[in-house]
Amino acid sequence: MHTKFRLSVYLLFVVQLFIGCSSDPLPEPDVTQPETPAGVPDAYQDKIRTQPYPKADNELYLNPAPLIVPQAMKTGERLQFSLSRTEDFSSPETVVTEPQEWCMYNLHRRLDTGTWFWRFRSTNANGNMPGEWSTTYQFEVKNDAPEFVTPAFNIFLENAPRLHPRLYCFLDDRIEEARSRVTSHQEYKELQSRASQALNTDYTTMADIYSRAEELRQHATYLYQAYHLTQKEIYAEKLRQLLEALVTAPPTDKQLFASNFTATNIAWCLVAAYDLLYDNLSASDRTAAEEQMMRVARYYYKVNCGYQENHLFDNHFWQQNMRILFQVALSLYDKPTCSSEVLPMMEYYYELWTARAPASGFNRDGIWHNGTGYFSANILTLAYMPALFSYIARQDFLQHPWYRNAGRSMVYTCPPNSKTNGFGDNSEKGTEPNRLIAAFADFLACETGDSYAGWYAGECSELVRKDYELRLYRMCTDRNYDTSFPSDAAKMVWYKDAGEVAMHGCPDDREKDLALSFRSSTFGSGSHTTASQNAFNLLYKGVDVYRSTGYYQNFSDAHNLMSYRHTRAHNTLLVNGIGQPYSTEGYGSVMRAMGGQHISYCLGDASHAYKGISNDPMWIDYFKQAGITQTPESGFGATPLTKYRRHILMLHPATVLIYDELEASEAVRWEWLLHSPAKFGIDATKNTLATNNNTKGFVAVTRLFAGHVFALSQTDKFVVPPAVTGAEYSNQWHLTARVDGSSATRFLAVIQVGDTQESVPVVRRDGDTFSVGDWTVEAVLDASKTPKLTVTHRTEPVVFSYGTDNPVLNGASYPRQSAGSSLLYDAMDGTWQVTEMTDRTPVSTRAISR
Repeated sequence: MHTKFRLSVYLLFVVQLFIGCSSDPLPEPDVTQPETPAGVPDAYQDKIRTQPYPKADNELYLNPAPLIVPQAMKTGERLQFSLSRTEDFSSPETVVTEPQEWCMYNLHRRLDTGTWFWRFRSTNANGNMPGEWSTTYQFEVKNDAPEFVTPAFNIFLENAPRLHPRLYCFLDDRIEEARSRVTSHQEYKELQSRASQALNTDYTTMADIYSRAEELRQHATYLYQAYHLTQKEIYAEKLRQLLEALVTAPPTDKQLFASNFTATNIAWCLVAAYDLLYDNLSASDRTAAEEQMMRVARYYYKVNCGYQENHLFDNHFWQQNMRILFQVALSLYDKPTCSSEVLPMMEYYYELWTARAPASGFNRDGIWHNGTGYFSANILTLAYMPALFSYIARQDFLQHPWYRNAGRSMVYTCPPNSKTNGFGDNSEKGTEPNRLIAAFADFLACETGDSYAGWYAGECSELVRKDYELRLYRMCTDRNYDTSFPSDAAKMVWYKDAGEVAMHGCPDDREKDLALSFRSSTFGSGSHTTASQNAFNLLYKGVDVYRSTGYYQNFSDAHNLMSYRHTRAHNTLLVNGIGQPYSTEGYGSVMRAMGGQHISYCLGDASHAYKGISNDPMWIDYFKQAGITQTPESGFGATPLTKYRRHILMLHPATVLIYDELEASEAVRWEWLLHSPAKFGIDATKNTLATNNNTKGFVAVTRLFAGHVFALSQTDKFVVPPAVTGAEYSNQWHLTARVDGSSATRFLAVIQVGDTQESVPVVRRDGDTFSVGDWTVEAVLDASKTPKLTVTHRTEPVVFSYGTDNPVLNGASYPRQSAGSSLLYDAMDGTWQVTEMTDRTPVSTRAISR
């Protein structure tokens, strides 16, 4: 039962009041509102770093922060860094580093709060001809910066294993026991079955062996796991045959570096055999394997050093190449013929992980900023690297904030027994999580005891057993963890760094759960994300109600560029038919989010998202290959948009409100978009949109209102159809609400989901007041008036208020602290509280110092 109380002036001073993103209770409202400083730069993330990090206008993601220098600012062969508490670098604790090849420096110790100063200079290879020191940069370390300190590389190196096998040294204390019970393990038959695929392959007769590198990588994994666990020579012999097939006919550079993954796939085959069979290989085989691995290591070290620390997120590198290149270095670092070359590589990748892992280095949320569809491609690395580093460096790398939040994030963005409700390439596929995601939940539950991960793994136990990538870990690990759902789970999670919000009506029960995800991100659009700022997806009972459309068949074909990645494919907005560019510069931001027992709320700002065409050379090339020009007729170009702020509320259990504020510097054509797997039943008189899901047995009804007359239309045709056709790629439905010739307008959408048409209340309007069952909504739709959105309930004292007036909470007027704030009075953790919030300044790492 909720505790209700009458607000008085006294009580106003003791309720919890949140301004911006602070959770500290204030004893008395402050009537002043700080203004946004003039000249604040765009808060997006650079794809390739152009400004040193950190600087005075950067909010630190972690303490200590890495010092990163753009590659273009390194003018010599090496870089030297200096860090101090004083601007003249005269204080006793001033650090001056040894010159190094890469463009980053990790302090490996906690920084005291306060102001710090740093600079850098280029040197020659010997470090004895330094150039001039750079401009001095300063940054502030605040008390609220999460702390994550890693050991220095020399500590890691001192503890590094000297014997083989060593790649899975973190399982050494468990492997003997695992071997003693391997045949009774529930995954033993699958272990044998996978290994049999390799046993039944004749590598000596395999035509064009290097073109089958991915298949060979899998075979090496199957054999490595099977031999390491069973010690049966049949697996060792086959792994030796694979190695010999590769070293007997070494690849040309064209073969070895044919694709981004080919070289590391081959390197894994070599290092797996080299590591596991080291003492039983002939000297010639060891030498040949070392030479081939060094070819790969040299090539990629030259490519990566200076580049990866400055690239926002190089997908293939972080998915696989980073892991395998480090495994090569770990295997060769103490070999006399390789050591001098490999040790700098090993140190570089160790420092790079500290500076930029696990999720770009600028994401603490536990969600995958590059799209849920490609999360699974990163999981083996995400599990392996911290397990290895924690064991060798004797410090828990899973204490990074991203890992501490990952279990909860999987529950809210990739729910068990449900489609994912996330965004990005491939996110639309499947009816349940990828088995690697389930295996990662199991890994986190075992290693950290995270309750969300434990529940998730319990719900997906069959999927966990199907995964092979983490099988060796599971078969060596006691997996006793709590699978009960966390009792304190919230209905809303705000991913502040990644720029997403997840709302759930009942996150632990798919058949009752209405799930909404919202994206407005400083990571912008590019790579495996899409041009979907201020877009949302809505699921019920684990299936789509409204969702981004199109099919991910090819990263860059015409369908992808025009009908999948393009903004027209998402539940957001077009301006004059133009969408957002494929660029980090086409960014958005979640400015506010809060929630309680009855209402979940967020506000996204995509005012900066419609930035013109995609200038990234990669996308320019792909458009050229597809025969598409980036013109307004194709949906690309500049727009006069000046404001696009979208408020989303979930009124639990089954109603969603969307309130859009839209402004432009001149009259434009506004197109409000909604996409569905089912055809819309349109009532043009009442502006009602209805869809049915006969399989799951529910209906969705949306009532749309606006400040101007709008025209409704729908089509089941793509601008460019998918290249591959068939039942799996059926047409989807795309609805547009169009307002012509207006410089400013507003929309209000009332979305209701129910098991039957009769269970969905009729929306009744009286001016700016809308009755929705037990809810009353007041929304000002006239764009010439001050925006206002108020929500109250017939029987509960819950109130949401956005605007300038002072709302009435439980019978008493509440003095709003800031005009234009969002205010929620709701039950939170069993207590009725007031939360008031203004815009949160977007966090990025590219801002130019003021």
